Amino acid sequence: MDQRSLDSFEFQIRPEDPVFVIGVVSKMIGIPIWTLRKLDDMGVVCPKRIGKKTRCYSKKQITKISYVYHLMREEGVNISGVRFILEQHEAEGSEGDI
Repeated sequence: MDQRSLDSFEFQIRPEDPVFVIGVVSKMIGIPIWTLRKLDDMGVVCPKRIGKKTRCYSKKQITKISYVYHLMREEGVNISGVRFILEQHEAEGSEGDI
């Protein structure tokens, strides 16, 4: 590809497509990788696994992680509280509004 082709190169990523690896998500949100792993282990946000180790997140999951991190860091909500809040969002059918 020449430079002109690269400049006009565009693509669409659906919000539910898991294309972002854990290191990229960590940098995008400013959240430590170990925290992302812990959220996965606790079932709060579970990325798709590629092979046995590689976690891939979707845009939708990144939005959810950002909200969870806000609740934990800014609002002081513990993980049980976060789960409760997320369950309430899901019960109301407003998961997409997070």
